[in-house]
Amino acid sequence: MRLSPHPRVPRFAPLLAAAGLLAAALPLVSANAAAAAPADGHRPPKPSWHRCDAGQPASYECATIKVPLDYRRPEGRRIDLAISRIKTPDTAKRHGVMLMNPGGPGGTGLDLPLMMEESMPKEVRERYDLIGFDPRGVGRSSPVTCGLSEAEQNVDRAYRPETYASDVAWARTVADKCREKAGDVIPYITTRNTARDMDAIRAALGERTVSYVGYSYGTYLGAVYSQMFPQRTDRFVLDSGVDPERVWRGMIQVWATEAEPAFRRWARWTAERDGEYHLGTTAEAVSRTFWDLVARADRDPIELEGRKLTGDDIRSARGVFFYPATAAPMVSALKAAAESGPRPSGPSAAELMKALRPAGPAPDTGTAVFWSVVCGDTDAWPRDPEQYRRDAVKDERRYPLYGDMASNIKPCAFWERPREAVTPMKTRANVLTVQNEWDSQTPLVSGQGLHRSLKGSRMVLAMGGEGHGVYLADPRSCANAPVNAYLSTGRLPAEDVTCRTPAAGGERGAAPQPQRPLPLPFPAAPQRF
Repeated sequence: MRLSPHPRVPRFAPLLAAAGLLAAALPLVSANAAAAAPADGHRPPKPSWHRCDAGQPASYECATIKVPLDYRRPEGRRIDLAISRIKTPDTAKRHGVMLMNPGGPGGTGLDLPLMMEESMPKEVRERYDLIGFDPRGVGRSSPVTCGLSEAEQNVDRAYRPETYASDVAWARTVADKCREKAGDVIPYITTRNTARDMDAIRAALGERTVSYVGYSYGTYLGAVYSQMFPQRTDRFVLDSGVDPERVWRGMIQVWATEAEPAFRRWARWTAERDGEYHLGTTAEAVSRTFWDLVARADRDPIELEGRKLTGDDIRSARGVFFYPATAAPMVSALKAAAESGPRPSGPSAAELMKALRPAGPAPDTGTAVFWSVVCGDTDAWPRDPEQYRRDAVKDERRYPLYGDMASNIKPCAFWERPREAVTPMKTRANVLTVQNEWDSQTPLVSGQGLHRSLKGSRMVLAMGGEGHGVYLADPRSCANAPVNAYLSTGRLPAEDVTCRTPAAGGERGAAPQPQRPLPLPFPAAPQRF
């Protein structure tokens, strides 16, 4: 998933090796043990593994299994599910398999074993065969398309009374195109069916249980799996949590509510560094400078890096304010462009453009799957366009940075009714949730909601942590050690853990330079969890 609008977020963050803890000796789970049948009652044949690519290590293997499109009709149409693996280098210490999901909905995950193998400490890595997969509908897993144009993939639509009719038309067009192009498949691209696919992978591998690391949307997928298949849930790490009580409209609206405290924090941070950024000596002055730029750009778009930016374009970059050391030079570059006219503005200007929009058109597979899941998981979306209008007007006043965009009409208003009810979180789940304090896509209140919903879970909260994704995403994160301990021993912390991650770059707060960005295949649009 592409987590625009923050330039660090779309690449997730560097996955770097973290210091691990000594692993305790554990009883082994044989890969050849008799496994429970998957959700459709049919044990699939063993995967036919082959080298994924001649340019990749021979240990990185791929296969394709067949799963039902509709698990209620297991003998009916079947679709491809692409899976990958890198086996543990130490079979004597093997605990089992670890499935992984990078987020989305609409993100591919086939190459995650390569990323995680390089990043995990030895004490964790030797415990697992690492298993990646492209969720149904994306990548190599029977990909779907709605035939959407680049403009139709843009979800950041500011509310204006005079343009609301075109917003409604856009939402209806997206829903209609998806029905026309893939209406026989899209109703079955849901979180519950993807959880069933995970269980089919487990059965195909001959395992009784699975362990799992899921980021962002992957936390909700893991939570749903833990409720549908509690006896098959082993060591689960749910990193950067989606609140089950907010799926899915509330998860988009939380981008607006939580952008406001992040913006205030940025304004305070920037005011303390006025000698460098020249945006104001107080938080109020910095805020006024920003909103003056927005108003100016609405009257007369500001040209930067060859593109004219409106005030709405600038507001759509709300996620960047969770990262003050990145946001301040960007706004400074924008101010310089407004005062001096178009000119090369250096790396800050280029980073701002990346934050606002990815370069070039992108296929719509990720977007098609995003809406399939977000609209198809729950029937909680309003069906009356007037409800969206009222909410957008109200939230524009309450949350000026992004409130109208978050609450404006979405294609779900015209989507087919879901085939299943949303998954209740009633079964005890002894899983570990992980959260940064400052996360633009799944903010702290969302992560706390996930922890609260999963009875029996423990939470590791990295105070001061910035970024979407915690475990292994930042080598400085105080969350790495307790996660490593859990994955290597299977023992949850006795109580929730709150720790503090040191400020990036020390007191000055300069953003760290990533040594190796994790090339997660984030779709181009819309913004993702």
